Amino acid sequence: MSIDSVNISKTSIIQDFKEITKMRLALSVVFSSVAGYLLGVETISWSTLVLLAIGGYLMVGASNAFNQIIERDLDQLMDRTKNRPIPSGRMSVNTAFIIASIFTILGLTVLYIINPKTAMFGAISIFVYVSLYTPLKTKTPLAVFVGAIPGAIPFMLGWVAATNDFGIEPGTLFMIQFFWQFPHFWAIGWFLFDDYKKGGFFMLPTGKRNKATATQVVMYTVWTIATSLIPVFGVTGSLYITPVSGILVFLSGLFLLKYAIRLYKNKDTKSARQLMLVSVSYITLLQIIYVADKYIRIWI
Repeated sequence: MSIDSVNISKTSIIQDFKEITKMRLALSVVFSSVAGYLLGVETISWSTLVLLAIGGYLMVGASNAFNQIIERDLDQLMDRTKNRPIPSGRMSVNTAFIIASIFTILGLTVLYIINPKTAMFGAISIFVYVSLYTPLKTKTPLAVFVGAIPGAIPFMLGWVAATNDFGIEPGTLFMIQFFWQFPHFWAIGWFLFDDYKKGGFFMLPTGKRNKATATQVVMYTVWTIATSLIPVFGVTGSLYITPVSGILVFLSGLFLLKYAIRLYKNKDTKSARQLMLVSVSYITLLQIIYVADKYIRIWI
């Protein structure tokens, strides 16, 4: 075997590993967890921060690997997923299962080292994603509501890792990211509607790209913005943002709402794709504003 062949083989293995664990998604989850940790902690422990990042990545990687094992036959039917490692034949189900199992054990162990509550929420996340959300995707649009639970856990997980406590603060972080999931995933469900249909997935609330679905997208966008502003009013314990940051979050929310309304008006794939991209920018910017607000107040 030539050196070039070996290099190509190594590249392929690395690429398949990234795909089976959905590395980009996992890194976004790690970002949310770190943001939650920085919001909750009084004195930053870099070792805990590293453990949280590793544990968070392993947790999401395990969920995604199990998901791809379960959906391997359906993935073959969709253009978006037919080249994934398992349906393409580049990775066996046994190999994927070993990766998923190792990631689960290591991920929960790492999170348990931080504290037991963090590991408990990590375990809940994997269970709900794999055992409830994944099978429900082909049964009912309510799957998105179930999937929003593990999707919302990372932001609050960081706070729990920092404090070893679950109260109104991490509950609020959970609620923000929970409501945000709906305009985000319904936008994805809209522009990938035809591909999802091939796999038999029900991702839109009405099952159709229509006015009723677009109305719910706008409604949940409004709820996302409203929930994001609750910490301004000083009713969420030690989770607080200043009015200045509240204005920044509100303006970001109006930008998000603009694209949700655009989808309502146009009801087209382009508007849905734009909303999805803006929604990612919104939640990222919100987390940055929350963290920056806290540490600017400390430094001042």
